[in-house]
Amino acid sequence: MEHYYLAKNIVALSLVAIVLSSASIEVSQAQGICNVSGEGLMSCKPSVTLPNPSAPTAQCCSALSHADMGCLCAYKNSQWLPSLGIDPKLAIQLPEKCKLPNPPRC
Repeated sequence: MEHYYLAKNIVALSLVAIVLSSASIEVSQAQGICNVSGEGLMSCKPSVTLPNPSAPTAQCCSALSHADMGCLCAYKNSQWLPSLGIDPKLAIQLPEKCKLPNPPRC
């Protein structure tokens, strides 16, 4: 009987951990970086994800128009981008694809 309660507690703790992990992922997605909102970043993700990147949307380009490009360039060689499924080479091309004035030279 004692093993039953122990197993039940482990399952309950595991569920709590999963819920907390999901909540932290949602919060991190809502946050932005380099003056780009989380929503703006997510609108650009299809354009920087292999194997079939799409053209950047108007929403993506609008988000990038407010970005701190120097800050974004700092992420160019980061392992953070590939871990999120983002191809840094495609990401660097976005300002030019969006026809933003003075695209950064990272």
